[in-house]
Amino acid sequence: MTQTLAFIGLGIMGSRMAANLLDKGDVNLIVFNRSTEAEKSLKDKGAKVADSAADAVRQADVVFSMLASPPVVQDMALGEDGFVSAMAENALWVDCSTVNPSFTEYAGEVARAQGIRFMDAPVAGTREPAASGELTFLVGADDEDFQSVEPLLQTMGKKIVHVGQVGRGTAFKMLVNAMLAQSMLAFAETTLLGEKLGFSRDFLMDTLPNLPVTPPFIGGKAELIRNGDFDAQFPLELMHKDLHLLEQTAYEVGQPLYLANLAKEVYGSASSSGWGRKDFASVFEFLNRH
Repeated sequence: MTQTLAFIGLGIMGSRMAANLLDKGDVNLIVFNRSTEAEKSLKDKGAKVADSAADAVRQADVVFSMLASPPVVQDMALGEDGFVSAMAENALWVDCSTVNPSFTEYAGEVARAQGIRFMDAPVAGTREPAASGELTFLVGADDEDFQSVEPLLQTMGKKIVHVGQVGRGTAFKMLVNAMLAQSMLAFAETTLLGEKLGFSRDFLMDTLPNLPVTPPFIGGKAELIRNGDFDAQFPLELMHKDLHLLEQTAYEVGQPLYLANLAKEVYGSASSSGWGRKDFASVFEFLNRH
């Protein structure tokens, strides 16, 4: 049976996720984005473009959101004119935004108070996996809601991990981004040190990513560095935002984060130096120039 879906937030990730829902799913899709450029390509694929987030969700069985930060989710979804208040009773809201766990718990409480089912499903992956439908979803949901939405997630991702109840997906995403941010910095610093020790950049870019101690994603980032191409797959400013959320989360549970907090300061300095809209691998170039 054809489902009616809504997708709110059509940035680098959301636009590509929504396209996969259209291409691979038997769905009617209604979309909304604050800027209209991304809406056009989805309209050409068969999506209906709504005039507002509230209009997008009114008839939807499932609403996906992919928004930039807790304040944006608050404004778009939970505020006085937020889309949650326009959703049909017992519809399901799947929030794929990267926010902090305590905010997710709050969002779930607001949704449930209005008769809306809620789950968190942040993703691991950047622009290219989003386009090819190879994201990893980290899902916090009760079993029934998870089973109902899993086929839709499979149109957008190759790995769907049910981490636990609502909030657990967001909590696990904090861990993923902590490792991602620090690994990128470690590779950048190690490469720059290697150059000072007399190794060529090409040798380092060919060799370091293929060592057993190196995370797999570094290979792709090494090519961006080699080519000087930092077109954003995952913008550095969002990495800085995510590390701020990580710091807040760690404070709430009483866990010191010495290295991650230092990484946050480095990404913050890089962002304020003009690298924020570039891929987070551009932290290499920031360190190289400073």
